[in-house]
Amino acid sequence: MNLTILGAGAWGTALAVSAAARFPTLLWARDPAQASSMRSLRRNQRYLDGVELPASLRIESNFGAALKHGRHGLLVIATPMAALESLLRQLPHASASVLWLCKGFQDGTGWLGHEVAQAVSPQLRVGVLSGPSFALEVARAQPTALVAASAHESVRLDAVQVLHSEVVRIYTSNDPVGVEVGGAVKNVLAIATGIADGMPGVSEPSGASGQAIGLGQNARAALITRGLAEMTRLGLALGARTETFTGLSGLGDLVLTATGDLSRNRKVGLALAQGLALPDILRSLGHVAEGVYSAAMVLQRARAHGVEMPIAQAVVAVLEGRLTPRDALQGLMGREARAEA
Repeated sequence: MNLTILGAGAWGTALAVSAAARFPTLLWARDPAQASSMRSLRRNQRYLDGVELPASLRIESNFGAALKHGRHGLLVIATPMAALESLLRQLPHASASVLWLCKGFQDGTGWLGHEVAQAVSPQLRVGVLSGPSFALEVARAQPTALVAASAHESVRLDAVQVLHSEVVRIYTSNDPVGVEVGGAVKNVLAIATGIADGMPGVSEPSGASGQAIGLGQNARAALITRGLAEMTRLGLALGARTETFTGLSGLGDLVLTATGDLSRNRKVGLALAQGLALPDILRSLGHVAEGVYSAAMVLQRARAHGVEMPIAQAVVAVLEGRLTPRDALQGLMGREARAEA
């Protein structure tokens, strides 16, 4: 079976590297100059430098050639959420199984990926691939577990056939709503955790390094745990199942993104806590941090369904410059006591 990956960012490139040894794999780059550089150097210098691209991996900038390669196989959309609708509109007659990797709510509509697909390309067999995964570790063949979620069994089976390997384990789910909510909301919560970890806090005891450790491990654990509760409440309101949020795309992805040093959303939070301006943070990052763009949409969907999400609300206020990180923290800690469940 042929595999075509549309989008040569870090994650798309990593997945292509992982699969190229087992199946005919084509990686499409929108920018012809980037595609040419990748072909000649066998590196993706902009997004995944230091990882060698297999000789068997075909790199294309011609969209028609990419679609032809994946016509009857597996098509993976590896672009930011903002480009998902545009690409789906260009696949009107695709007979392939289609998966996307992007995690977020569409700006403006607040739609998740499956809602975008239903609106613009309802005839396609689609799904989402998600879970705790840093692109660099996948490209380096470090053990990773992901979940392929779709209402179509054939999509789930195709994902397992093509992407499952001795180092990448693919689980399946028929709850794409829950998987997408987990993938989107965890990015917002990772910003919150980064803020908490980056804020000036107590210092280590005398005799230790004496360096600031932010608000501490207690605060981090509380944010992750209460953030998971927010995620679950929103997911259930949108039609997801509870058990999905204790799985790879819920708790698993949340823990990784909120605590891992490779997390772009966590880096945004750390920089905000240091007082840096958001535009400057995003310029220096060089990659898309989906939580920045989907945070307001998460809150919009939550309010539309009467779901309380105080952590997400605080993150949005900080991103929009209406609250400082410290004011946002004080607002969260000043909430009335209540039952946990």
